[in-house]
Amino acid sequence: MPERRTVALVTLGCARNEVDSEELAGRLEADGWQLVEDAEDADVAVVNTCGFVEAAKKDSVDALLEANDLKGHGKTQAVVAVGCMAERYGKELADALPEADGVLGFDDYSDISNRLQTILSGGSVEAHTPRDRRKLLPISPAERQDAGAGIALPGHAPVAAPKDLPEGVAPASGPRAPLRRRLGSNPVASVKLASGCDRRCSFCAIPSFRGSFISRRPSDVLGETRWLAEQGVKEVMLVSENNTSYGKDLGDIRLLETLLPELAAVDGIERIRVSYLQPAEMRPGLIDVLTSTEKVAPYFDLSFQHSAPGVLRAMRRFGDTDRFLELLETIRSKAPQAGVRSNFIVGFPGETEGDLAELERFLTGARLDAIGVFGYSDEEGTEAATYDGKLDQDVVDERLAHIARLAEDLTSQRAEERLGESVEVLVESLDEEEGPLGRAAHQAPETDGQIRLTGPGASEGLQVGRMVMAKVVGTEGVDLVAECPEEAGR
Repeated sequence: MPERRTVALVTLGCARNEVDSEELAGRLEADGWQLVEDAEDADVAVVNTCGFVEAAKKDSVDALLEANDLKGHGKTQAVVAVGCMAERYGKELADALPEADGVLGFDDYSDISNRLQTILSGGSVEAHTPRDRRKLLPISPAERQDAGAGIALPGHAPVAAPKDLPEGVAPASGPRAPLRRRLGSNPVASVKLASGCDRRCSFCAIPSFRGSFISRRPSDVLGETRWLAEQGVKEVMLVSENNTSYGKDLGDIRLLETLLPELAAVDGIERIRVSYLQPAEMRPGLIDVLTSTEKVAPYFDLSFQHSAPGVLRAMRRFGDTDRFLELLETIRSKAPQAGVRSNFIVGFPGETEGDLAELERFLTGARLDAIGVFGYSDEEGTEAATYDGKLDQDVVDERLAHIARLAEDLTSQRAEERLGESVEVLVESLDEEEGPLGRAAHQAPETDGQIRLTGPGASEGLQVGRMVMAKVVGTEGVDLVAECPEEAGR
């Protein structure tokens, strides 16, 4: 029997990319590939790239070059780029980075096994040719579900799954659900609600290479969640480019409000978290469900981006400081301990000192648990790249440093406000030096802080994946220290 070809998936970027990598892993293992953790142990290293901002693109290139350095020194014979950067640049990336043996776009995912076999056999696979993926689906959301059947959409399977699958690989639900293979044993996993985005923010290129918004059917999301629970997952994070639009192409913009209680009722799941919410699309019913449904985290990942009205209009977004603060007040009136995080862009073309002061006013009053701050930079193909009023780079850098310092101070203050709170913590790791580490409902994985557990309940016997009640007794920046009494969990 011939030795199985080995493949390693290296994932960069957001949680959506992590789901895409697990879909690719499912396809490859179903086709007979052996998955290995380290690129140096693989015949081929597949790098799932990020193409969002310059820093992310640089990280992707560095990862490809690092994987290429393994060739000739170990088992690695080929390096292949997939993901957003490969989709966005295609042949341009292939020409600029000849170290990559293949540059594959989303259209290649359904035949990924044959593509990699061809490359390993010394053949060549034509580099992906980028196209505006917004044009692949009808303008009308109501017409997209039928039209999307023959279009490559990560997270949406275009063909029926094979009947015989290796252990650990399963269609998430029905016969057309995507294959998926978990890459790791973390008790947290992401589930895609949808792909693409219909918003036209002037600074963002994502819709051009991710395409228009199309929801996954509730039965697929439920089926995948049940399968993940069988794999030991305790917390599911719902991801897409814009979760507040979920269901609009299925004829029900309030579909998320009915889906969340069903997901929370899945046996074995202890927490459901919703990410990527648009402030302008928040509605009372959704706030009610997020703040009152058992096992649904009262967590609000709100994409504010700025709060000065003029800057927001130039970004092709909506809102202002007072409306945003009113939204937060509404949320906290229903769930005082609710977690809120957001990202902001400073130095946007035309941003004045007054606009920056308005952003400071919002941040000071918002009491956010986590804040990401980015300095504006032109993204090719976006409307903002054509704007006049660009600020000098040193001004952008100065404003970025100023707001970042403010954000650090404010989030530390917010952490201190949680002293004395009782929190339910999902244990995610057992560190030899720090002890059990986990997260409460107000903390999302990767992006927010964490909790270090102390006390009698944090001694020997506490397992990863367990939910425990604890009392916040200290802070370490945005991180918390919580005391866990005996018999505090489930």
